[in-house]
Amino acid sequence: MEAHPKGTHARVLLSSVFGPYAQDDEFGSRAINPMELYHNQVTRAQGAFSLRMFHRSWGIMLIQANISAPCTVLDFPSRKKFARELTGHQYDIVGISAIIPNLGKVQEMCRMVRELSPHSVIVVGGHVAAIPDLDKMIDADHIVRGEGISWMRRYLGEDEHAPIQHPPIVSGWRTRMMGLRLPQRKGATAAAIIPSVGCPMGCNFCTTSAFFGGKGKFIDFFKTGDELFEVMCQAESALKVQSFFMMDENFLLHRTRALQLLDRMKQAGKSWELAIFASANAIRKYSMRELVELGISWVWMGLESPNSRYSKLHDTDSRKLTRELRGHGIRVQGSTIIGLEHHTPDNIVSEIESAVDCQADFHQFMLYTPVPGTPLYQEMTEQGRMLSGINLADIHGQYKFNFRHEAISRDDSKRFLDWAFWRDFERNGPSLYRMCRTMLQGWQRYKDYPDARVRQRFEREVRKLKSAYNVALWVMEREFKKVNRAGSQQIHKLRREVEKEFPVVARLTASVFGPMLLWSARREERRLAAGCTYEPPTFVDRRNWTSA
Repeated sequence: MEAHPKGTHARVLLSSVFGPYAQDDEFGSRAINPMELYHNQVTRAQGAFSLRMFHRSWGIMLIQANISAPCTVLDFPSRKKFARELTGHQYDIVGISAIIPNLGKVQEMCRMVRELSPHSVIVVGGHVAAIPDLDKMIDADHIVRGEGISWMRRYLGEDEHAPIQHPPIVSGWRTRMMGLRLPQRKGATAAAIIPSVGCPMGCNFCTTSAFFGGKGKFIDFFKTGDELFEVMCQAESALKVQSFFMMDENFLLHRTRALQLLDRMKQAGKSWELAIFASANAIRKYSMRELVELGISWVWMGLESPNSRYSKLHDTDSRKLTRELRGHGIRVQGSTIIGLEHHTPDNIVSEIESAVDCQADFHQFMLYTPVPGTPLYQEMTEQGRMLSGINLADIHGQYKFNFRHEAISRDDSKRFLDWAFWRDFERNGPSLYRMCRTMLQGWQRYKDYPDARVRQRFEREVRKLKSAYNVALWVMEREFKKVNRAGSQQIHKLRREVEKEFPVVARLTASVFGPMLLWSARREERRLAAGCTYEPPTFVDRRNWTSA
């Protein structure tokens, strides 16, 4: 590949695909597949209690922070705003980042660039690049598969091996629950940290693993705990945060790095909270004391069927591990695949019940889906089991099978998926309630812990529990009666435990603000029933722009 003739003087536009994102349209948007990750894949059956938020396009933010060329990041634009950016500034390079379901939008954006900025070089990256023969489907000059920072540096004639600069990233925006949008104040939302990309576990359905090299492959941006500690300190200073979302597919797998980070945290007296992804077998490499002192407050963990062949679950009792973690104040985000090869109409209900019985704070359910670029897709293609005529916009794991399952029909796949979400909600209650239970257990266990850092962390968490979250419990106790009266009684029991622990503040806030939040939650239910959806705001970030 030849470098761009203007090198670091080239003007670069990096854009996500245009909206809207939560309604059906001609470019591949789907109402069933909104941009809100949690609501879409985790809490979507929970009505007004569903956790809703948006996440920025972190990949293009990282690229922008690691090139010296004048660069604009345009995140969540409308078609009009994308067109206005193309005509309002003279861009030499236009980069478009997308996932596979958004192929139609990439096609349209390439067409728009050719029309409105014909001199621009078009670069397309992100998971959409995994589609076979993509170059025949879109009018782009370059298609980037895998990690994009080094590619863009090479294209601009820069040192691709230079140290990675991590931009300050707020992990979530416009968080909403029970009809209210939480204030977007500085420090209230965790910073996102991206230590690496790829996953060495290499599950055959995993798009992340396949996109960055497959089983056993990953790219570390920060190899040591010392490097990670410095990046986290920078984010702490810039964003005034003490909590971090570690966007690493299996953070605890790198034990040396994690323990080195723990040493640095202890030396500096950092009372940080870490939300992580980790496999069950990686978690088991640590004692509960190590996890708690490292600040692990949230674990996203695969809870695939014990009858599956995935090594990440070997020799692990997922139910026991989940309850043990929660007992130490660590919230668990479970993830279960529906429609594995061994699933049948006779056994899938019991397997869903088994997953629900883990009682994770949050639970993601996804269909077993052969996505282009994955080993599973290749296997299914070779076996002639891929269904024809399925729009790529509908291949995202939250709708229906895109392949021929030996025992479960395409329509039944959606029925079982929808039932899994509902069953988890019906049996275990709103995720916010479960999270409050875990927080209380953590506080009760560690409020007198010898390490002051740990005490401070649980003290921070419990402030929310005895005020705003107890108000939410007051509302959930009343509203959940419509779903499960016994579950409502469990919420009542938890609320009484909280008020016993914090008798004045908890009772006062619930009595004063409970009726107001109840009204808001009921209004939200009516809005959702009427078809209300939510869209992210547009972000425009310019860097090195004065030199442009």
